[in-house]
Amino acid sequence: MPERVADYPRPPALVESAEQVRVEALGQLLCETGRSLRVLETFHPPTYYLPPQAVRQELLQPSPGSSYCEWKGLARYFDLVLDPTASAEALPVERRLRRAVWTYPEPSEAFAALAGWFAVYPALMDGCWVDGELVTPQPGGFYGGWITSKVAGPFKGDPQHPELR
Repeated sequence: MPERVADYPRPPALVESAEQVRVEALGQLLCETGRSLRVLETFHPPTYYLPPQAVRQELLQPSPGSSYCEWKGLARYFDLVLDPTASAEALPVERRLRRAVWTYPEPSEAFAALAGWFAVYPALMDGCWVDGELVTPQPGGFYGGWITSKVAGPFKGDPQHPELR
């Protein structure tokens, strides 16, 4: 029976997960881990936060700007960059996904466990998988939720449900 995102709490809950998570971007493996943190917020599919030791941080470059979440605090963003000089199969130009990854370096006390963990926008990745299932990105460019068969909507950001804005 899928989790109903309408039943997720507000303020959000932070839940440890042992699901197998895989993220690929720019033709590269960005992360594969059996340990993540899920943020569960009313009408949002889970956002997965990935442990720093599992993320290929050499592909990340700090991006200007930040955003503020009333629950988690100040988020910092990263571009995901594939440097053409980094491999023998180098492409003639750098490939970059702007502000595709974020973290909370100093989150609020309630979300202290997120400090330094990374989240991605699934819509910008080549693919994100949870236990082998390809994730559907949460609708709307602002959101980073991961939709799988384990969660049931409606989801915030879905144009079919403008009442959830």
